[in-house]
Amino acid sequence: MNFALIMLVLLVLTGAVWAAEKYYFARHRSPGEVQPWWIEYPVSFFPVILVVFVLRSFLVEPFKIPSGSMLPTLLIGDFILVNKFTYGIRVPVLNDRIISINEPQRGEVMVFRYPENPSLDYIKRVVGLPGDDIVYAGKRLSINGREVEYQADGDYNYLEGGLNFVAAKRLQERLGEHRHAVLTQAEVPPVQLSGVQRFPFRDNCAYNETGFRCKVPEGHYFLMGDNRDSSSDSRYWGFVPERNIVGKAFMIWWNFDELKRIGQSIN
Repeated sequence: MNFALIMLVLLVLTGAVWAAEKYYFARHRSPGEVQPWWIEYPVSFFPVILVVFVLRSFLVEPFKIPSGSMLPTLLIGDFILVNKFTYGIRVPVLNDRIISINEPQRGEVMVFRYPENPSLDYIKRVVGLPGDDIVYAGKRLSINGREVEYQADGDYNYLEGGLNFVAAKRLQERLGEHRHAVLTQAEVPPVQLSGVQRFPFRDNCAYNETGFRCKVPEGHYFLMGDNRDSSSDSRYWGFVPERNIVGKAFMIWWNFDELKRIGQSIN
């Protein structure tokens, strides 16, 4: 469901009725005559829809985390806020950037439109910038020939799908200015070769049993989930075009099961 498009349609419809009421119907209505319902309701809802549309389109948009691909940073059920103007001002619905502000940086958690189906929003961590040479071998990430800094941080166990117990190793990883936790499972290969799709610029990547190497094309980004062995990300469906960017995730604003997470910043 394209919520932005639905909001735009509602905004146009209610706005048209509001304008017609203000500049025509109200002037031709007899004194004391009550507004008909088909004018009253759109006129009442128009300011609310306008405020919500502006907030969601240009400032902040809420999202709910549906999967465990970003564990342990984000939990299933986290409600997060995404800064829509960090990376620039975009045309609503079309998502074309008209004003540039900042470019995505390594380590930032980004919401974007899934390249295979732009009606879906995904959330992953920025690993590779345009022009970067990304190598992931033996569960270790290297960028432009330099291995990313890692530090062991104990075990992390969780239930996947409510039934499957997963025992993972937790590592502290440093990407750019961001230090964050990632999870790996010893028995899972760095990449499931059977899951790799044909995607634009697929020839920029080389895969084998130990991992992969990818050259990020200009105007694109390489993203991975923090739960490295339980994430569908750029390893499998390719690079994220700049025009697919939605915004930068910056805060958890609600979690029904763990209230202590409310207000936590997303690193």
